[in-house]
Amino acid sequence: MQNLQRKRFYPMWLAALLLALTASWAQADFRMTDTNGKTHSLSGYKGKWVLVNYWATWCPPCLEEIPDLIALHENKKNNLVVLGIALDYRSAKQVTEFADGLLVSYPIVLGSPKITNQIGPVQGLPTTYLFNPEGKMVAQQVGAITRESVESFLADQKKVSKK
Repeated sequence: MQNLQRKRFYPMWLAALLLALTASWAQADFRMTDTNGKTHSLSGYKGKWVLVNYWATWCPPCLEEIPDLIALHENKKNNLVVLGIALDYRSAKQVTEFADGLLVSYPIVLGSPKITNQIGPVQGLPTTYLFNPEGKMVAQQVGAITRESVESFLADQKKVSKK
């Protein structure tokens, strides 16, 4: 009789563990402070698309995509917010002067292991994560992105959600 009870308990314990893990993924959020001292969180942008872009000042593909990221952030029709996370930098001043020189209009955050642990791993630069208006991560890309590719993805998602 004791063996039977253990066999019954194990599936219930496993189911509870899986449920707890699923609940924690469903409630995923991040919190970070930009170079201007403003705090950003995924839950704070509920109802908007959130594009998180890891980059570095020395990374040529990162620099190539910055004008497209600016255009995406400034186009209010997209209902999209861009957050840039600078990695592998010498100082905060270096990053802010660099971003200012490129007229970056979206928030810049100084990256750290704490921040990358909240969002997702960086397998190369640039790396981009896209969260839908409900806060669910729906796309990830290692390598440069374009304004056209992001806008096309958003348009496809709108078509799918209307069906």
